[in-house]
Amino acid sequence: MESAPENTTVDTVQDSQPTISTLECTVLEGRVIEKIRSIYDPEIPVNIYDLGLIYSVEVTHHAVVNIKMTLTSPGCPVATTLPPEVQYKVGNIAGVYECNVDVVWDPPWNMDMMSEDAKLELGFF
Repeated sequence: MESAPENTTVDTVQDSQPTISTLECTVLEGRVIEKIRSIYDPEIPVNIYDLGLIYSVEVTHHAVVNIKMTLTSPGCPVATTLPPEVQYKVGNIAGVYECNVDVVWDPPWNMDMMSEDAKLELGFF
């Protein structure tokens, strides 16, 4: 009976999740941010990334994307549609195994969170 050679590491992952390298995580994160930049709040002509609604994007070594985001206010008209749109669009990027979107209210969003490009687009400079 043959056995595995000594010093051999075998990665076992539940549910057939892929295992990706740190470089692949970085590349995938860039693709996720690019996709998020294609999503807009219908009332504001700036993408939600530059608007500052995305607080964090984490890509794990199992190709799971965890996103923390907020909305401009708890009563935002797109509160029920924007987070699922983010989850759907990011979840359909080639190489993404799973996408989780967590809507958080702390810290509360404010205009200082917008990128300079967003501020220019909205005429704040």
